[in-house]
Amino acid sequence: MWAADNTYIPMARGFLYLVVAMDWCSRYVLASRLSNTMDTSFCLDALDDALRKGRPEIFNTDLGAQFTSASFTNRLESPDVRISMHGRGR
Repeated sequence: MWAADNTYIPMARGFLYLVVAMDWCSRYVLASRLSNTMDTSFCLDALDDALRKGRPEIFNTDLGAQFTSASFTNRLESPDVRISMHGRGR
């Protein structure tokens, strides 16, 4: 099982956003990206990097707009990866 999540890093002027994809079993970081905007493209870049390293059976995220977007979920469905999404605070 792999998972991805994003967070923000406070800076002097605004924020940077970090997304990380990791293998839950080994805790190996498969890919990460920083962005100054909270858009889907930097999450897709990290996902593409991670998928070059292998294919999980299950990919888990929260219900953020980046992860629920059609472009993100379509990338996961094409290699037959089951998508798991959890709600807030889980």
